[in-house]
Amino acid sequence: MIRAAGPDDLAALVALEAGFPEEDRFDRRTWRRLLAGRSAALVHESDGVIDASAVLLFRQGSDIARLYSIAVAEAARGKGLGARLLAACEEQALARGCRALRLEVRATNKSAHRLYDAAGYRVIARLESYYPDGEAAHRMEKVLIASSDGAP
Repeated sequence: MIRAAGPDDLAALVALEAGFPEEDRFDRRTWRRLLAGRSAALVHESDGVIDASAVLLFRQGSDIARLYSIAVAEAARGKGLGARLLAACEEQALARGCRALRLEVRATNKSAHRLYDAAGYRVIARLESYYPDGEAAHRMEKVLIASSDGAP
């Protein structure tokens, strides 16, 4: 089941990311800010346990949403949860009037690239030394609806 995350999910969200590299996880303070701000946090729950999450950011005046994070617990990988969460994020972005969804992903993250490629995302830029460890990122985008001037 995919649902909106709330303040009561804080401990589970922090625990979900505990096994990730430190630079790839959010601390409690960041999660509190994300759950209270101009964002949407979604979780997937199996048998009462949160095993995947996603965070979308929305900027006032922009018709482009940003996928800030998507995380799947190691034990839940390979079950299509990433694809389901990604589709739910696209629905959220459309519901808020966004025409496109963008994200950044480590250039070497092959499994994430497979997920995004299969969902119709394309690389629009390479960002050198994007991550704290110096690794490059690919900025990817999917057009959800054509803009009002007819451009993709």
